[in-house]
This record gives sequence, structure tokens and C-alpha cells, in this order.
Amino acid sequence: METLQLEVLTPSGPIFNGAAKSVTLPGEEGEFGVLPEHVALTTLLQAGVVDIQKENGTTESIVVNWGVVQITNNKVVVLVDGAVAIRGENEGDIAKALDEAKSLINSIADSNAMIASVSARIESAAHHLV
Repeated sequence: METLQLEVLTPSGPIFNGAAKSVTLPGEEGEFGVLPEHVALTTLLQAGVVDIQKENGTTESIVVNWGVVQITNNKVVVLVDGAVAIRGENEGDIAKALDEAKSLINSIADSNAMIASVSARIESAAHHLV
């Protein structure tokens, strides 16, 4: 099974580093997916949700505020200013992550539409985990 190497890095350190089947990113022109063998690309990211399809078939979601992605030779490096992984061992952990994600988006969003869109995606991601 072909995979790509994905790194999601923040100023405080990596939030994800591993193999993935695919990743969906919030580009400035809209969401776009990256599969293994994707053409080389560097582009800006806006606030949104990074969805990672892991090797085991599960999906992990990471809320980001803004940054850049560089894709080269089956490696995807996402450099973001702030990120919150929607993950946890129980509903309490996940609820805490959701609150942190909403705070992250609210702190940078300059439009109510962006907050509403990302909040809806966060809620959707949470339902898949619980």
C-alpha cells in the first residue's frame, strides 16, 4: 500500500509525524486532497481542518489557523502557526480538544462565515471519534 510521509509542525513542535494514505488541506482556494505521488507544490493554507487518512484506515483531524504546505517527493510538510489535534482517550479529552480548536479559530478569524464553517467541521470530526 502506497503512503506519503506527513509532518504537521507548529512553533512549539510537531503535532503529527508519520505515514498517511492521504491528507486533505484547507488551501486558500479551497480544500484540496493530496495522495501519494502528488505533484510538487508549495501553497498557503487558511484556517480550517487538516484531515489525515492514516495507514490503518482511521482519520485524524487537526484544526489549524494558518500556514503553508510544501509537497515534494511523497513528503508533505505542513508548517502552521497554531494547531489543535482533535484526539483523545475519552469524551472529556475530545471535548477539551474541541474547545481549544474553537478558541484557536476564534482568535484569528476575521469573518463569522469562517468560524461557522470550521466549527461545523470540528463538530463533524468529533462525532466520528465518539
